[in-house]
Amino acid sequence: MTDSLTEPTSATSSFLVAALYHFVSLPRFESLREPVQTLCEENGVKGTLLLAHEGINGTIAGPDAGIKTVLAFLRAQPEFAALEHKESRASTMPFLRMKVKLKKEIVTMGVENIDPNKVVGTYVAPKDWNALISDPDTIVIDTRNDYETAIGIFRGAVDPNTKTFREFPDWVRNNTGLHNKPKIAMYCTGGIRCEKATAFMKEQGFEEVYHLKGGILKYLEEIPQEESLWDGACFVFDERVSVEHGLQEGEHKLCHACRNPITAEEINSPLYEEGVSCSNCYGTRSEYDRMRYRQRQHQIALAKKRGQKHIGS
Repeated sequence: MTDSLTEPTSATSSFLVAALYHFVSLPRFESLREPVQTLCEENGVKGTLLLAHEGINGTIAGPDAGIKTVLAFLRAQPEFAALEHKESRASTMPFLRMKVKLKKEIVTMGVENIDPNKVVGTYVAPKDWNALISDPDTIVIDTRNDYETAIGIFRGAVDPNTKTFREFPDWVRNNTGLHNKPKIAMYCTGGIRCEKATAFMKEQGFEEVYHLKGGILKYLEEIPQEESLWDGACFVFDERVSVEHGLQEGEHKLCHACRNPITAEEINSPLYEEGVSCSNCYGTRSEYDRMRYRQRQHQIALAKKRGQKHIGS
């Protein structure tokens, strides 16, 4: 989506969601935390924004006017004048609260001196992505984590099966076969992980490194489903859990015990208990853990009866 904000088209799309990131030298990042936090709260905006020496990253949601006000404030800062964002809709508020956090990195790879402002891969627009990943000379790599790739992935992509982005550099170093083809095409949810991932790949000696501009979200927004090479849904880090083509809300729910996305079929599993366990985590939790989760779920239910939202829900 563009930077222009549009009015909701129906009552079922009442909240605007804005995903954003921007790599820039930001030595004064600590001083921005309080004014951004206050502005968001005053305008009914919730979500998470990360601030660090290397820039800003996050997703926020709220009424159209509130999101517009926050984005205008950010772009009024000289460092964020070129800030871009991607828009989607949510039928209910997808965040519980607003958090502006100070971090060492806005996306944590754990490798020193990786600067996307100096070295980065070649951006590929969504309209050109299919041709690139269909080229037999291209290796396609999903830079996301295993719980994300489990519900959706580009056809033919390599899944590193990483638990965190910190594992990605070692995965690359240990996979010498990545040098077998001349082109590396990488993608992630909104583009930010690929900024660092492609910079790292260039540092490792890979020459032709490409990444999907705007990430999966931009691809699902722009590419018609009948032309798409994307299979499944895209995990998003809010209460919607997943989105599909056209950025429509997906059907996945979240297991609040392990934070993994689950399907309707998994919800019908005998191992599923709301807020307590699912087929992904049942075998990794003790009965004591499940007892604690049941107590938490009981408190959530009580809060719901009172018309309140429990902090753990």
